[in-house]
Amino acid sequence: MTRIAQCCCGSLRAQTTGEPAFVGACHCTECQRRTGSPFGVSTYFPKEQVRTEGPSKVYVRGSDAGRKIEIHFCPDCGSSVFWYAEVVPDLIGIAFGAFADPSMPRPTLSVWETTRHPWVTFDHQLDRFTVQPKIDDLDLEQPNRPAENESKDRYDGSHAAHR
Repeated sequence: MTRIAQCCCGSLRAQTTGEPAFVGACHCTECQRRTGSPFGVSTYFPKEQVRTEGPSKVYVRGSDAGRKIEIHFCPDCGSSVFWYAEVVPDLIGIAFGAFADPSMPRPTLSVWETTRHPWVTFDHQLDRFTVQPKIDDLDLEQPNRPAENESKDRYDGSHAAHR
């Protein structure tokens, strides 16, 4: 399946083939600022499944976990469309909303639950992590099943998010 993500004005685009390796909801403060919403939803595809086109400006920032993220955004309308994250070097992140496609798979994991707004909930089962998990903690082959390697930072949902 081919999908196209684009900025608001359509100048910056990312064309993908196949399904994403995973889709995640991130509640870190940087994603909250990037999206202007209480969390960001990201799709991650293997780099070889993505073709980008159009002019972009780049903003490099650190993540809440201390890793670098290179965000590409449209120089005209300012929409962030895709990024390269140090934590997943073989994947490219693409803003879920840039696809504007209701057939996109829903998130299978939720990260940085420590800064999740308490009123944000999901109506389906997903893996939850208090902070950014190591990529080895994710079962990317079976995204709808819990990861076999339990992270010490996994959030079990039995207590309120702490700040």
